[in-house]
Amino acid sequence: MTNAADIKPAVEMRGINKAFGAIQALRDVNLRLMPGEILGLVGDNSAGKSTLMKILSGAYQRDSGQILIDGEEVHYKSPHESRDRGIEMIYQDFALCGNLDVAANMFLGRWPRKGLFIDRRRMEEDAESVLGKLKVNVNSVRQRVESLSGGRQQSVAIARAISFDPKVIILDEPTANLSVMATQQLLHTMAELKSHGVAQVIISHRLQDIFEVGDRVMVLKRGTGVGERLVKDSSEDEVLRIIVQGDGPDEALSA
Repeated sequence: MTNAADIKPAVEMRGINKAFGAIQALRDVNLRLMPGEILGLVGDNSAGKSTLMKILSGAYQRDSGQILIDGEEVHYKSPHESRDRGIEMIYQDFALCGNLDVAANMFLGRWPRKGLFIDRRRMEEDAESVLGKLKVNVNSVRQRVESLSGGRQQSVAIARAISFDPKVIILDEPTANLSVMATQQLLHTMAELKSHGVAQVIISHRLQDIFEVGDRVMVLKRGTGVGERLVKDSSEDEVLRIIVQGDGPDEALSA
């Protein structure tokens, strides 16, 4: 039987610093994410949340600090390289091609081929398999993405990320433009990902979403980690207090 203390974090970020000219966006930020954990990353605008996650996903380069994946330090320099290490980031705009169907979007740029031609049958079967794994219903994988609701488009973006078999998925304000029903579908999908062992970071201003599906919440303020709480031992009011007042630099949770 594996001892919980022996399980390595899926991701560790140690002493991350990042500046944009004279603006210090991140100051010695530490982050830990365990396999299958859902971490809420919160804070005011310009707290550094998206910058930190863009560094993890390879879109930005850190000025200093370490990133470890499964205990191994990594030095990737692009989102493509971070994807090879199992990191996927889903942005607010979903980055989908509305004029293409669901299956084509899910395998955009890596369509399966049979000789010189796209293997439509295999692509559609693979798309249905991934969507089925997430228990997502989009009626038909031949349906154009532009005809889908915002919630369904979000599900397609997540399914595309899952098709890369990631260890970690980062969702940037995933419920910002979704209806109540679509938000509930997304939270259900996140819970399903968790059941498959996928670790997730959700950047969000909606604490109620984090408290519904999250395990832990981390607060950034002016580019510095100012507190962490286990969701089961905390409340939205307490986290709001930390966002406003802080809680001491990078207060780490005891194991």
